Formats: sequence, structure tokens, C-alpha cells
Amino acid sequence: MNPHTKLISSLTLILGTTITISSSHWVMAWTGLELNTLAIIPFISKSHHPRAIEATIKYFLVQAMASTLLLFSSMTNAWSTGQWDITQLAHPTSSLLLTVAIAMKLGLVPFHFWFPEVLQGSSLTTALLLSTMMKFPPTVLLLLTAHSLNPTLLTALAIASVALGGWMGLNQTQLRKVLAFSSIAHLGWMTTVLIYSPKLALLTFYLYILTTTAVFLTLNSTKTLKLTTLMTSWTKSPTLNATLMLVLLSLAGLPPLTGFLPKWLIIQELTKQELTTTATILAILSLLGLFFYLRLAYHSTITLPPNTTNHMKHWHFTKPTSTMTAILTTLSMLILPLSPLVLAIT
Repeated sequence: MNPHTKLISSLTLILGTTITISSSHWVMAWTGLELNTLAIIPFISKSHHPRAIEATIKYFLVQAMASTLLLFSSMTNAWSTGQWDITQLAHPTSSLLLTVAIAMKLGLVPFHFWFPEVLQGSSLTTALLLSTMMKFPPTVLLLLTAHSLNPTLLTALAIASVALGGWMGLNQTQLRKVLAFSSIAHLGWMTTVLIYSPKLALLTFYLYILTTTAVFLTLNSTKTLKLTTLMTSWTKSPTLNATLMLVLLSLAGLPPLTGFLPKWLIIQELTKQELTTTATILAILSLLGLFFYLRLAYHSTITLPPNTTNHMKHWHFTKPTSTMTAILTTLSMLILPLSPLVLAIT
């Protein structure tokens, strides 16, 4: 990829995100989202592989449709109330259209079909951007308009996302698709608690970004894209693979790792709001996700590959693991004991 193209796309990506999260006017928020969409396209299509081009087209069409719905929603609201302010979403139709638009942007069920396919067609670095940074502006818009949205609809979308994210991840062998369904399930957890505790939803989103980034950076270091190569990657860096297992279990939400903190707090908050049924359903559905995370952890560390493997074994790395990967991996495992401090800060 041309360095100038990379620099311009990266700066546009940062600019688009900043415009959306700092705007109070619908048109400015829409402009930021459009800048984001156009800036990420060169990153997805940079390999010029047919699968990458297909992923680019799918991504562009879905995001363009979601942006159109968002603009239509804000125009309908402005027409009926005379307000272009993001927090003044009073019209019921506008509220419904916005929920659909943001669900498409985030990849919530039933608007999730594009997300695993786009991630599968992208490189690991681009998949990391799509799973984390590109989810931030729609999440902020969802937080700003949370008081105007329909709680029943959001809860239905959230439960469906957690269920399908866990269910579809069970049979995957491609790691990018597994992480795509993992993302869908985590955003479902975040959406459930959004109306009742926006701060907790944001904390969940931050911890999801932290843990997912650690997984993607580790996979990028070992150049692992599927389960069969994950089995032989232990030869490259045994220590990194051992920590990958712990980060995956953290992503699953097992105590005493970081990933347990948001799930514990969300179930506690839902119980306080007398939504015990929702909390119970989410807790049961999280077992589906736990199964495929355990499968990944088993393949990465516990399983030894057969002697007649088709993959050439690469012995230890010539270069050390990056400092960023080390820091994020450590945080992905050790934040739970600091939960009182984290809660005090948030």
C-alpha cells in the first residue's frame, strides 16, 4: 500500500471518528461516519484479492445503507420537532430507524451478515480496526440517544446477538470469523445494559476493545489465521501462546480474569432493574461463547499437533514480542482485582 495513501486514510479515519464523537448536530455526526467508511475502504481492499474486493463492496453497501437510514431518521425527527440536536430524538419513527441504522453499523443481529464476511476478507490489522475503532462512533451515538430508544427492541436485539454470536462461533475454523461472532456477542451484552447504565455499557465496550486488541495483536505476531495453524504456532513463541490462552479465557468471561468484570456488573445491574429473566438468559447464552473460546484455548496451548503435520514448523521468533502486545495482554488478565478502582474512576 502506498505510504501516502496509508497516511491520508489513517488521518481521515481519526478525523471521522473525532467529528462523530464530538458533534451535537446530526449532519456532522453523519459526515464523520461517512468519512470513516471511505477511509477504511483502502485498508480492506489493499491486498487486491477477490475476497478482499468482495468484502470491500459488502462493507461499502451496508455502511452506505446504514448512513442513509441515519440521515433519514434525523431528517424525520427535524421535520416533526424542529430539532437537529442528537440528544433531542423525540419522534418514535426516527427512534426506530436510528436503532436499525446503528444495529447495521455495529453488526447486531439481524443485521450482522456482512460482518464475519468482511472480517474474513481483511487482513488481521484491518480486522482489528473494524472490530474496535470502527465500532466506537456508532456506540457513542447509541449512548447519546439511549434515553429515546425503545428498551424492549434493544433488549431483543441484544439477546439475539448474544445467542447467535455464541451459536455461530461454535463451528468456525477461521479465527477472524470466530472473533467476528465474538464481537457480535460482546456488543449484545453492551446493548442490554445501555439504557439502564450508560457508564457500565461504555466500560464494557472499553474492556472488549482491550481484550480483542490483545488477541488480534497476538495472532498477528504469530501470523495465525485458522485453527490448524494455531495448533503449530506454539513453536514460534510458547510464552505468547500461553498468554493467548489466558486472554481467550478472559474474553470468555471466566473469573479471575478481566473479562469477568463487565459480565458480572451487567448481570448485577439487570437484577437491580428487576430484569432477572434477561440476566438469566444472558448468563446461560454466555456458555455457548465459553465453549468456542475453550476450543481456541485448547488448540492454542493444550493440544500437541500430530507428527505428520503438513505445516512447516517455525521455531522461536527472531524478534521479541512488541511492548504494546505485552501491556494489553497483561491488562486483559489482571484488571479484575482492580475493579473497585475501575468503578470509582468510571
